[in-house]
Amino acid sequence: MATLNTALISHPRQHRLPTPTQNPISITVNNDRFFANHPILLLIDQCTGTKQLKQVHAQMLRIGLFFDPYSASKLITAFALSPSSSLGYARKVFDQIPQPNLYTWNILIRAYASSPDPDHSLLIFLQMLVQCPELPNKFTFPFVIKAAAELSASRLGRGLHGMAVKASLGSDVFILNSLIHFYAACGCLDMAYQVFVNIPRRDVVSWNSIITSFAQGNCPDEALELFRVMEAENMKPNDVTMVGILSACAKKLDLEIGKWVHSYIERNEINGSLTLNNAMLDMYTKCGSFEDAKRLFDKMPEKDIVSWTTMLAGYAKLGDYDAALRVFNAMPSQDTAAWNALISAYEQSGKPKEALAVFNELQLCQSAKPDEVTLVSTLSACAQLGAMDLGGWIHVYIKRQGIKLNCHLTTSLIDMYSKCGDLEKALEVFHSVDTRDVFVWSAMIAGLAMHGCGRDAIYLFTKMKETKVKPNAVTFTNLLCACSHTGLVEEGRDFFNQMEPVYGVLPGVKHYACMVDILGRAGRLEEAMKLIKNMPIAPGASVWGALLAACRLHGNVDLAEQACGCLLELEPWNHGAYVLLSNIYAKLGKWDKVSGIRKLMRDSGLKKEPGCSLVEVNGVVHEFLVGDNSHPLCEKIYMKLDEISARLKSVGYVPNKSHLLQLVEEEDVQEQALYLHSERLAIAFGLLTMGPSQPIRIVKNLRVCGDCHSVAKLISRLYDREIFLRDSCWNEVQQSLPIDKGILSKPTHHVAILLVETL
Repeated sequence: MATLNTALISHPRQHRLPTPTQNPISITVNNDRFFANHPILLLIDQCTGTKQLKQVHAQMLRIGLFFDPYSASKLITAFALSPSSSLGYARKVFDQIPQPNLYTWNILIRAYASSPDPDHSLLIFLQMLVQCPELPNKFTFPFVIKAAAELSASRLGRGLHGMAVKASLGSDVFILNSLIHFYAACGCLDMAYQVFVNIPRRDVVSWNSIITSFAQGNCPDEALELFRVMEAENMKPNDVTMVGILSACAKKLDLEIGKWVHSYIERNEINGSLTLNNAMLDMYTKCGSFEDAKRLFDKMPEKDIVSWTTMLAGYAKLGDYDAALRVFNAMPSQDTAAWNALISAYEQSGKPKEALAVFNELQLCQSAKPDEVTLVSTLSACAQLGAMDLGGWIHVYIKRQGIKLNCHLTTSLIDMYSKCGDLEKALEVFHSVDTRDVFVWSAMIAGLAMHGCGRDAIYLFTKMKETKVKPNAVTFTNLLCACSHTGLVEEGRDFFNQMEPVYGVLPGVKHYACMVDILGRAGRLEEAMKLIKNMPIAPGASVWGALLAACRLHGNVDLAEQACGCLLELEPWNHGAYVLLSNIYAKLGKWDKVSGIRKLMRDSGLKKEPGCSLVEVNGVVHEFLVGDNSHPLCEKIYMKLDEISARLKSVGYVPNKSHLLQLVEEEDVQEQALYLHSERLAIAFGLLTMGPSQPIRIVKNLRVCGDCHSVAKLISRLYDREIFLRDSCWNEVQQSLPIDKGILSKPTHHVAILLVETL
């Protein structure tokens, strides 16, 4: 190994600092390269790992070469930017350099800007301003601006923009391109475009930056228009340009333009990189052209995890779960993103049991680990099923793994606990976090609404306003539901009327449906009908469904027929509308009308969805259909039902046969029909298998009938058990029992029954 003379070891050469009148040293060239060809420095480029780099570092220290600024900067570059980089060690090495030059500062700023800790890039930049005798240059600003973009630090980024202008670098194309990305990342597309149009000489990166900004900022039409202008100005696009354009096509779901872009790429022989092929694949799957997607996928010379996951997610979105599973099983490796695609697809398609089954498989997998996206999707599936044991386990898992409760996870936990009937736990999560965005507040308002705490929900809304969090459309949907479920008609009307003039939120179909529900529940059916007629937008199925449900509640046949007719015009396949009108006829004893509707449903090929109730016991979700006898404990369940029936009769319970929705003349058969409802089987199973202190939480797919509602209350008192019974349609739920006032209130009875008028 070559060595330096001893004089250098004894007296490390000091780098002479420039005086204020001198030109600053260039970042790209270390002006003093006396040791550039030293054998030890040449070894740096040959190192394949941090261990070898550390050995070179030791040699440099031993012979004094480390104290040469150029030599130190070359070592820092290898540690910070090479494929085998070790940024933490690079920082330690940097801290040992007596006088790092501007190049070395820039290398560290650049490395941290692309790391998981971009805030360190900004801190090092501030440190540089104090300690480095040289001013930031055109190579400093792009990376520190990138760090600000990663953090969406709008105010800081604007300050950096100002600093660049004051340093006479305001027209540098590299800095301006980075500013386009920064403003877009902060949601300021107008400013991004303003920077773009003021670039003196735009390069292809400038065009790519602005096109990608608009494509990713949900402005696909503007992105496509910019591409046309780019072509008109004879600027040749590259593969990055086309990735942005394909992203815009995917956002527009415009297959025709997407195919044109594909042919444009081929005609102009644009390099078909893996990233470009993945973007094209994504466009085809999102636009629903799976034949094109499959053809492209099969032809791709190189595939990565993104390619496979895109195909998996596409099939899952299409509802072809067999194909999605085939893709999943065929993947060379299954990373967390692939598992997430499968779990999310099942969860969002109303298949929560399948989503939890995949999550359980992931737990046994050694090659992937659940991340935030996994947990959010799984918690949503738990909420749909009422699976609070698993949901609670995930909450514990988050704590044990030290995962920070961001707003997405907080919202999911609140939602899960609320829908599983544990309002106190939902409130505990809500109060445990310091950062609450509009979705966290809205989720908690929804939780209070579904538990019948209408005034608590309104109180929470006032606290939300005090924290300067602006409500959105979801907030008002949940707030209006809270008013509906607790009969707060005037309060609901006030919130609805204030939405646009006070809060700038334009009422949508869901908000009108909520108002119709508020008025309908209160018996103001004519007023609800007047509201519908005066709507500035076309009433959707949810509006007519709310009116139809109100007509059922108050027995208004004429208005129900009108509402049902309008609903079926919008959704001819909606079997729920037929069933609800049939229920109204049945309640009034108009069995000929019931028969007519049933015949109409048969002729149309529509079938009433069978009643199904789910109950979780020891982390396993059990499913019961009406009159079910398929469960392994079927015999014991029916024996328990007999015991329950006897105890109910002993306290004077008389079945309310008006809730029978079919013509049954025999008295004992009438009772048997009510006796076999799925929620009663689930309650009997819960009493049979769960400990006395465990609440029984049941989710039903259809509306709980009034008789089962009454029976659940009586069973709760007779067996001294908490019973939570709710509909799986969580958007419109109510708690039917009185609630003590106060935001941490509990039900005054053991049973909390959450009901919904479901279509």
